[in-house]
Amino acid sequence: MNVFITGASSGIGADLAREFAARGATLGLVARRREVLEELVATLPGKHHIYAADVTDKVAMRDAGAAFDAATGGADIVIANAGISVGVLTEYFEDLDAFADVFNTNVMAMAHTFHPFITPMRERKRGTLVGIASVAGIRGLPGSEAYCASKAAAISYCESLRVELKKTGVKVSTICPGFIKTPLTAKNPYSMPFLMESRDFARQCADAVLAGTSYTVIPWQMGVVAKLLRLLPNWLFDKAFGNRPYKPRRNA
Repeated sequence: MNVFITGASSGIGADLAREFAARGATLGLVARRREVLEELVATLPGKHHIYAADVTDKVAMRDAGAAFDAATGGADIVIANAGISVGVLTEYFEDLDAFADVFNTNVMAMAHTFHPFITPMRERKRGTLVGIASVAGIRGLPGSEAYCASKAAAISYCESLRVELKKTGVKVSTICPGFIKTPLTAKNPYSMPFLMESRDFARQCADAVLAGTSYTVIPWQMGVVAKLLRLLPNWLFDKAFGNRPYKPRRNA
């Protein structure tokens, strides 16, 4: 089993690497910091490949994907996990650059990650593309304009790709984490119900991907919350979340 993972230097990505390595996978790990990837790989069983690349660089990601396929004979699972989260308020001109950065990392980089693998997977008539989205993509939250919008876009993008590739034998899986204990969530100034350890998330995520799940929310309790949020009328949703504390802005 050959598994390619972006955002592998910390948090969910690093724990996904540990989980799949423990299951016998050969990994291709992507992050900007080579030294951190080297430290991670030194702790893992098996032989793995590392690629120091910025996921927003489509040429670098094309080359990394091609190199991993050439080295392993083809990826079985590709996990677009890299993401950033920062508070954005559209009213501030200086936040517009942060808005673009969030979209480039959370949406465009997902396409950059999948691109080099689609044609080879179609030719082999097998393989799984995994997009790590978020329950934040279900409804918009105050102060998280860029993040919520980017995750909603990721969910729709993966669904479009799933339907498009269904007839080819290539699967697309959308995984929506709830609140996972990582460096990204450590700065959140609000309560995080059903907060989950990253290692536990990685285990359940791997199970879902290997089972061929097309869409799931982890943990399951947040899946129930997500379904309820979809049903809330706007007036009630606005009343419930209108005073929610904001995630810190990058330029604040």
